[in-house]
Amino acid sequence: MPNQELLPHLFRTEYRKIVSVLCRHFGFDQIEIAEDIASDTFLTAVETWGLNGIPPNPTAWLYHAAKNRAKNYLHRNSIYENKIVPGLQKNNSVIYLEEIDLSPQNINDSQLQMMFAICHPSISTEAQIGLSLRILCGFGIEEIAGAFLTNKETINKRLYRAKEKLWDEKIKIELPGPSEIDERLETVLKTVYLLFNEGYYSVSQNETLRKDLCLEAMRLCYMLVENKNTNKPQVNALLSLMCFHASRFEARFNKNGELILYEDQDVSLWDSDLIRKGEYFLNCSASGNTVSKYHMEAAIAYWHTQKEDTKEKWENILQLYNQLLQIEYSPIAALNRTYALSKANGKEEAIIEAEKLNLTEYRFYFTLLGELYIDIDNEKAKLSFQKALSLAKTRTDKQTIQKKIDKL
Repeated sequence: MPNQELLPHLFRTEYRKIVSVLCRHFGFDQIEIAEDIASDTFLTAVETWGLNGIPPNPTAWLYHAAKNRAKNYLHRNSIYENKIVPGLQKNNSVIYLEEIDLSPQNINDSQLQMMFAICHPSISTEAQIGLSLRILCGFGIEEIAGAFLTNKETINKRLYRAKEKLWDEKIKIELPGPSEIDERLETVLKTVYLLFNEGYYSVSQNETLRKDLCLEAMRLCYMLVENKNTNKPQVNALLSLMCFHASRFEARFNKNGELILYEDQDVSLWDSDLIRKGEYFLNCSASGNTVSKYHMEAAIAYWHTQKEDTKEKWENILQLYNQLLQIEYSPIAALNRTYALSKANGKEEAIIEAEKLNLTEYRFYFTLLGELYIDIDNEKAKLSFQKALSLAKTRTDKQTIQKKIDKL
């Protein structure tokens, strides 16, 4: 891999590991130091590798450089504490000269503990996702801004406030005890789920970014599955759901970046390997007595990977949506249910149910109504598509909807 490709790749995969280990070692009150050490390590790599070439083991080089920088920081800090201001009461945590452990096991443990710390309920959902992208996924500030369709200044302020909150609350970077894991796990899974959705349903035109967001969410969920303390049925259900959704990723957009509706997708582009993995984790989720919304959504997603367009398929999906809405009502889930209803019982019944929802600020509401009204009342279909067009945010979305209007 050429140098100009290798370093960005390593930044994405190794930055997060270095920061997680250093944060666990230093504590949240030193998170800026941890990020600075990690960033400086990569800046040194750019300069050194540019002159001397890529080392035989680039990852080991980065870890060695990060350890040295951390040791230098600890040494300077130790001199300051012990010789310059002896006897003064320090408010921040005492930092000891210890070996920085960048072994695979400690990296994995640190990332898992950071995940629970970042997903602390004291900070907002957006901040949880932003910090997860930055610290756990190695995304740059520009990439995070792109994912949220905002600017770097907004993201920097949001992340700073979140870090400050975690510091003020004295949140410890550790895995909660067994009795607390289930309670905290709900927030962790919600963050991972929203991170995946940020990529899967993103209106960003950056296809690579969309995929990376989904893959990072799946990686974080897989870490939870691998740990015996967090390998719970609902975790397996969420990973199953993401595998099923990701299996159809390549079929969801055409070469112009336009969204392709489910019934128009090229099934040959579906990833059969991811479908099999989804089935495996869905089976794993069946242990115990826990039935979560992730179980229902994974089962719905499973039926969507069945290529045959049978009445049995849509009746099963419809019943699963009914159960999902009983577990946790969501207007979007209710809207998706109306599509399954149209396939199982016909468009007329689906139109009645869809119009009851009255989601007049949601583009997909009018897009679905437009589809349902086609060949029943083409004038209403056209009006629905025109409303959807007025709510569309991207050029490709507008082009897709305009094509629907032109056909009518």
